[in-house]
Amino acid sequence: MPEKQDTTVQPSAHEAETQNGQTEETKVDSNDQPSDEDAVDPADALFPLTIHLPHDPKEIHVMVCSQEQIHELRQSIIELPSAFQYSCFHLEHAGERINDFVQISDVKGLGPEAEIRLVEDPYNEKEARIHVIRIRDLVGAAGDRTDTLQGVLPGVSLFDSVTTSAKDNDNVQASAYDFDAPAKPLTLIPKEEEPAPKTVKSIALSPWNPPPYHLRQKGHLLYLLITTNEGEQYQVTSHVGGFYVNKSSNSKFDPMPRPAPKGHSAHSLLTLLSQISPSFSESFDQLLHYNNRRDPLATFQMTNSIPSAPWLVPSQNSPLLAHTPDITRTQEGYLISGVDNTDTLRDWNEEFQSARELPKETVQDRVFRERFISKLFADYSDAAARGAILVARGEVTPLNPTEDRDAQIFVYNNVFFSFGADGVGTFTSEGGDDAARVATGKDVNGVRLVNQLDIDGLYSPATVVVDYLGKRIVGQTVVPGIFKQREPGENSIEYGAVEGKEIVAADERFAATFEKLSKALKVKKHPVWDKDGKRFDLEASVETKGLMGTDGRKYVLDLYRITPLDVLWLEENNATEEQKTELDYPHRMTVLRPEFVELFRNHKWTDWVNEELERLKQKSKAKAESEQASKEEKSPSTEEKAAEDAEEAEDKPAETTEDAATEEEERIDASEFQFALNPDAFSGQVPQTDAEKEELAADEKDVRDACNFLRDTAIPDFVNDIKIADLPFPMDGLSLTKMMHKRGINMRYLGKIVSLCEGSRLLRLRDLCLHEIISRAFKHVAGKYLRYLPIPLTSACIAHLLNCLLGSGFNPNPTADIDESLKALYPEADLSFASVTPESLRKEIAAQVFRRFRFTLDSDLQFEMKHLQLLREVSLKLGLQLQAKNFQFTSDSSTGAATTNGVNGHASGEGSKKKKNKKSRDGSPSSVSSITVPVTFTTDDIVNIVPIIKDSAPKSVISEEALEGGRHSIMQNNRKIGQELLLESLTLHEQIYGILHPEVARAYSSLAQIYYQLEEKEAAVDLAKKAVIVSERTIGVDSAETLLYYLNLGLYVHGSGDSKVALAYVKHALDLWKIIYGPDHPDSITTLNNAAVMLQHMQAYHESRIWFEQALAVCERVMGKQSLPAASLLFQLAQALALDNESKAALGKMRECYNIFLHQLGPENNNTKEAETWLEQLTQNAVAIAKRDKDAQARRLRAGIRFPPRNVALGGGAGVAAQPAALNAKSDKPDARSIDDLIKFIEGNTAQKKSTKKRTARTGPKTRVGAAA
Repeated sequence: MPEKQDTTVQPSAHEAETQNGQTEETKVDSNDQPSDEDAVDPADALFPLTIHLPHDPKEIHVMVCSQEQIHELRQSIIELPSAFQYSCFHLEHAGERINDFVQISDVKGLGPEAEIRLVEDPYNEKEARIHVIRIRDLVGAAGDRTDTLQGVLPGVSLFDSVTTSAKDNDNVQASAYDFDAPAKPLTLIPKEEEPAPKTVKSIALSPWNPPPYHLRQKGHLLYLLITTNEGEQYQVTSHVGGFYVNKSSNSKFDPMPRPAPKGHSAHSLLTLLSQISPSFSESFDQLLHYNNRRDPLATFQMTNSIPSAPWLVPSQNSPLLAHTPDITRTQEGYLISGVDNTDTLRDWNEEFQSARELPKETVQDRVFRERFISKLFADYSDAAARGAILVARGEVTPLNPTEDRDAQIFVYNNVFFSFGADGVGTFTSEGGDDAARVATGKDVNGVRLVNQLDIDGLYSPATVVVDYLGKRIVGQTVVPGIFKQREPGENSIEYGAVEGKEIVAADERFAATFEKLSKALKVKKHPVWDKDGKRFDLEASVETKGLMGTDGRKYVLDLYRITPLDVLWLEENNATEEQKTELDYPHRMTVLRPEFVELFRNHKWTDWVNEELERLKQKSKAKAESEQASKEEKSPSTEEKAAEDAEEAEDKPAETTEDAATEEEERIDASEFQFALNPDAFSGQVPQTDAEKEELAADEKDVRDACNFLRDTAIPDFVNDIKIADLPFPMDGLSLTKMMHKRGINMRYLGKIVSLCEGSRLLRLRDLCLHEIISRAFKHVAGKYLRYLPIPLTSACIAHLLNCLLGSGFNPNPTADIDESLKALYPEADLSFASVTPESLRKEIAAQVFRRFRFTLDSDLQFEMKHLQLLREVSLKLGLQLQAKNFQFTSDSSTGAATTNGVNGHASGEGSKKKKNKKSRDGSPSSVSSITVPVTFTTDDIVNIVPIIKDSAPKSVISEEALEGGRHSIMQNNRKIGQELLLESLTLHEQIYGILHPEVARAYSSLAQIYYQLEEKEAAVDLAKKAVIVSERTIGVDSAETLLYYLNLGLYVHGSGDSKVALAYVKHALDLWKIIYGPDHPDSITTLNNAAVMLQHMQAYHESRIWFEQALAVCERVMGKQSLPAASLLFQLAQALALDNESKAALGKMRECYNIFLHQLGPENNNTKEAETWLEQLTQNAVAIAKRDKDAQARRLRAGIRFPPRNVALGGGAGVAAQPAALNAKSDKPDARSIDDLIKFIEGNTAQKKSTKKRTARTGPKTRVGAAA
């Protein structure tokens, strides 16, 4: 039964992200070096420590690892409920104070069973502020935070609610699913919960804060105002010695301690609260209990990655978005960073470059360095994104306010911001603003690549690109010396093009470092010429610039041209300057992708090795006729062997003397293989001498060959791999983009991919590509209208554009709903969006599609689109957060496919009610807008816009090495070392990235899969759960990855025996599928099939047959009725029908199956023979049952009893006989039960016919059903 199949095919989907454009084969050699085995050290083992506390419970026990630092131990202590009250303390061992920043192993005598004393320290103002923030969070007194970046409900997780809903189901509910119901947007909205118990009414800063000078001298730090649940108000002084209730009131200031009965004091605010409020302790326990009901991963704050913002959010009056009063919310800025806000200003550039210079000799050094860099990038991306939003909203003063608005530059929070537009005319010849926009995107990728290569002595500014409301803003760290005024004739750039390409600099100090970079990026050293025709030999593209910072470091800037231009595209699509029209490709920045250069190199390498082998073979023939026979055996034919030979050859170059000819015949000198491309080919260089012209012509031929390889081989191979299911079928625009980029294919080739899509399976790929094309074109059109629009008018603009794109079926003439009072405030605003109509928008989109993808949209194409899916793609590309509701895309409420139900039903069985409710709702929002004619989207539906952030953070190398090493060891049957390495990899991922990070979700998923294959089922389920939650919170509740992780989790949970919960995960995944992709995704066939097998395990035979029928229906629609996958499914369906006592129907399905096998595979094929055997058995069986029923009926008539016709009960013991085979590793075989078992079961225990055929070896339909789930 194709059960295991989900897990076996999935690595490909996963590897899509993990290996930077490298194939499996090339990745392996890094595992051969035992780089990481030494990391698994006995010293890493955990050991217990006893911590003595100053207050009850007096002592606690913690497990630590000798590699941990003391500040990590502090963190783990204060997270224990018995130590919540401490935040200002130090640790002592044997009477000595321990430094917080040393490793545990460095503290003398600190080993297993050691005892440490926790000593409370006096507070200072900063510690007091930290303590107040911590206690407010802990006791739930902090309201919703003010946040300008992350949007509504960031990092939300649905996992807990999906799991709890499954626990109470019986078998019938577990299997009930309405396959034809339309997608429900409310699937993505978390369930409403009862509010958390309140422990205290408020903890705020007192109006008397801050303390006057004379009281500061006495140790007063802050004044607080606490209102308890009982309604009492207390004025509290925060003192160096702790917190006490003082004598002040709202009108009188006296911060001295109160006398006895009401005088309370404590070192911790938490203890003070329990003293002044009788109900506090009990309600605090209830709060802890309430918080523990959810998975901790779902509630942790995210610090190392930006949480994913859902594109659908609940309505504003939902309790999930309750806005509570909290006076301290506005004071948090002060509490976090002090009076003058200097705590938070950081010198980003110095931090980044110093982090790069950290040592990386030992494993510990590397872990510390990568962890530090990862955290730094997370903090920086966050700061840069916040700054970029302020810049976009016009709240930061430019450094050059007199310049044109696109040329303005800003510095905020030590980040340098500029617009991704051609403000100063640098890109005029390349395509102006469009070229500048692309260049910034390519630059971020280039910086990430340089960061990943980690070349010693080469530094790059950390770069983040933020797209927000049509503007692209680039945030970079400030390179020291970049703003320095230079002497006349002195250039700021020391390597590469200085002003345009007219002046070129080639400072020798940069040559060596740039050479390392170019070697890694396969860039050829090549000459370029300045405007006077003077030649310079550069290591990198002339566009890549080197700058010597005033800190003495060599910086590389402008990494958007690290690969050559795609010259074929330019020649086809670029007119000369005079003939430029609106329909020409918008820019000349069409570069090849680095992944493609790598792919092309591997292709060239294979060709070269084969040529060398052929040459050596010929040579050996000519050399020694006599030894010919023995020599020929040695010439390896396969690529792998060739590669191995070449690897060996690197260690031992071939000798060229005549005597060593025998050596030479077996060796290939890999150092002779040269591959590098000239990134400045076809970019207007003018060679001076004939030799130079020849050299450039040769370079240009290489680049042209590469472009041809992309078109003639890479793209058709990609389409073919999806066709034959070697690649998982993409689910949405993002997964399609990732897959294309991994194969080195640029998105501008989407039109070409569409033209290659033929056949029923590929038609679905065609539709997906068209969706992507339309949503990308819409993004550019919307960007044009939004770019300079004042922020308060953007909602009206977005709602109107969405109505024109998606709502024209409901209201063909939407009008823009612009608030007149706002319009009056912005007289200069360009309101051209108001004149857009569905027809004009279509024309604009078609023009963009033709310009950018060289593809012509048919006019009817627009009407074939899946509205909800296109809405999702557009929202994710523009960062929209929309109010989840019953979007009405067409006026006819019977079109279930387009309209979606959100508001009415949660249960899946409400199909009939939905249709009626649609008319009455008419897509109007909760707050009635001023428009009388209903439209699909109103301005109130546009709740928020979040920025789209691209950062340049590198991936952790060491954790990937450990993961690959572990995989490799397990493949070589070193299970113990393999598992140690896998655990090591898990710890490294968590340490380096922090737990809530997309890379950690991917690691959890990979590890879960490996553990499941190693039969470690509990560990697999645990890791898969974590993968789901982390992925929901960091990648998105409805991302394709999250869906995949739900499917895997369902499989593992089923494997460990809980099919009911497994089905809940599968059903949730199917709900997500309807939203992400729509109905009939090719890979859902396998999922439906697996669910049917789960139901057979639960002995719900009738229900399982319904799921098999659904799988077959999808398969016939996607693959065609006569396809082999359909035959395999017919085979299983026939068995399911037999189990459900439908022998006649079973016979019919088996006959169809047999006919397909016979027609496709011929009568001699094992599959055909097996189907034939089953067919005979089922025929005999049907005859026997019919005869027996006839006899039984006759006997009853004689006895005068009237029974309803036959329905064989599940006779005693029959259920056991028919226990379906567990997850069969060989997914391509239909069923592991013998025919005898099935027949015994079908006939009850009184089997009348026994099968004579003994079946020892099983054979079965060898076709795969569906690709990967």
